[in-house]
Amino acid sequence: MTSRAGNASGRANRVAPDGSTHAVADRGLFWGNRGQLLDARGEPARHHRGRLWICCVLEFHGRHRTQWQPGRLTELYFLDEPTALAAGHRPCGACRHHDYVRFRDAWARAHPDDESRAGAIDRHLHADRLLDGRQRTHDVELSSLPDGVLVAHDAGSWLVRGGSLHRWGHGGYDEARARSAFPGVVTVLTPRATVATLRAGYEPTHHPTAD
Repeated sequence: MTSRAGNASGRANRVAPDGSTHAVADRGLFWGNRGQLLDARGEPARHHRGRLWICCVLEFHGRHRTQWQPGRLTELYFLDEPTALAAGHRPCGACRHHDYVRFRDAWARAHPDDESRAGAIDRHLHADRLLDGRQRTHDVELSSLPDGVLVAHDAGSWLVRGGSLHRWGHGGYDEARARSAFPGVVTVLTPRATVATLRAGYEPTHHPTAD
């Protein structure tokens, strides 16, 4: 599958960590979907449709897609995997099978009393990522957060990575601050269930600007 992550058409197909979509020209590392979002005229009509929210590679077995088609799943693009995870997505079990298995296994370690089949994961995630149709956030101690989580701070989103937090942007991470520069309790954008999965050992693919 080949999907181009640039946006010369003005389509609001780039996803921010809070799940909102934007029309920007910057490129990302992944694409995915959360169902059919367009009306019959090809205009965005809904935030999501269904519980299957996945994150895919841009190229897979030479397949090609015609973008932004009514009646078909709507292509969305992410700077990197932590962005997709924060917005409520998980790795695709087809084009990212190896990553999906790693995610599923870490999920099972994090949620030993839950099923770890794809459908059960999607049901749990759907409850964790939305509240009254809007992104569900939660406040926790920053010191407890694993790498790969995104938090809200200073009117922006910040990636937890090592001893620093990196400010998110559509084109990459453009500033790093030490953890000590942040309050002890922060608002977390990444769903609780995914935070636990990251803590259990799942390592997402970061944009190079976070290194």
